[in-house]
Amino acid sequence: MIVWLNGTHGAGKTTTSALVQQLIPDSRVFDAEKVGETLMDITPGLPATDNFQHWPPWRQLVVETAHRVLDYTGGTLVMPMTVLVEQYWREISTGLAHHAIPVRHFVLHADQDTLRRRIAGEHTIPSPFRLKYLEPYAEAARTWLRDEAEFIETTHLTPGQAALQIAKTVKS
Repeated sequence: MIVWLNGTHGAGKTTTSALVQQLIPDSRVFDAEKVGETLMDITPGLPATDNFQHWPPWRQLVVETAHRVLDYTGGTLVMPMTVLVEQYWREISTGLAHHAIPVRHFVLHADQDTLRRRIAGEHTIPSPFRLKYLEPYAEAARTWLRDEAEFIETTHLTPGQAALQIAKTVKS
C-alpha cells in the first residue's frame, strides 16, 4: 500500500510523513523528490524545465521505484510529494494500479495565509519557488484534487495530529 501525502509547500508533508511512518507498522518513507534529484544529476542535463515532474521519466520512475521497493520489502510506503498536475497524478496512479498497489491519497490542506507564513518561517529569505506553487495548488484543490484525495485540514493541526488522523483513517 502507498499512503500518498499531497499538498503544496508549507503544508507539512515531510514532517507529517515521518510521523505517519511511526504510526503504521511495517512502513517506510519514500520521498519521490529524490527521483527528481537523480534525474537533475544526469549530464549533460535533460531538457530544461522549471520542475522535474515535467519530465515523463520522473513519473515512470516513481511508479517503478515504489513498485520495486514494495516487492522487495512489503508493507506500506508513505510518500510525501506534491503533484498538482492532474495528468501527472493520473499517470502515477494508473501505473501504481497496473501493479495492483492500493493508494490512499491525502491532501494536507491549509489556507493561503497559513501556507505563506509557514513558507516564510522555513527560510530567512522568502522562497519564490515555493510561493509560485500556491495558486496552482489552490486551483487543483478547488477542482480535480477534491475527487482524487481525502483532505486533511492542517491550518489548526500540528503535524502529529495530522499524522494520527491519517494513520487512523488508513487503519480503519
